[in-house]
Amino acid sequence: MRFPILETKRLKLVQVEKEHTQSFYDIMSRDEVTKYYGMESLKSIEDASKIVESFQNTYESKRGIRWGIVLRETGEFVGTLGLNNLITWSKKAEIGFELHPSYWNKGITTEAVKEVLRYSFEDLEIFRIGAITYPQNEPSKQLLKRLGFNEEGLLRGYLYQNNQSHNALVFSLLRTEWQ
Repeated sequence: MRFPILETKRLKLVQVEKEHTQSFYDIMSRDEVTKYYGMESLKSIEDASKIVESFQNTYESKRGIRWGIVLRETGEFVGTLGLNNLITWSKKAEIGFELHPSYWNKGITTEAVKEVLRYSFEDLEIFRIGAITYPQNEPSKQLLKRLGFNEEGLLRGYLYQNNQSHNALVFSLLRTEWQ
């Protein structure tokens, strides 16, 4: 099964490879990125390398797909997004994403997520895409709402980060609600 490379006007969504490890580390070692991510900031390049390998394993086992977000113009790796908890037989997945702070508020995540939603609903024939976020993560909540996601409710003590449990909000978008 070939990895699905997706393209938008400004972006190429590619398989995250070993060569992206340093760029991935540069993003995920920043506290402002991981603040609402549900995991600690990365402390070593080895940790980043293990996660990049896990993306490959997750894809090969058909449990998820993680794309690297690359700027078409420069080839720069600026973040990742993907489908987690992908269960094709029950037609559902969760979407997650992160972006280097230098590229925040430029519409890059929106552009990438729209293309992954299109791929998920049209090509994978997924029916439900969920998203989990911290209640305090206003930018993610606004992005999800702009794209048509509905807030379903509060998951109490759902995320564990910085040695404590945190509440999370769950959102969803159904294929019947999408564009």
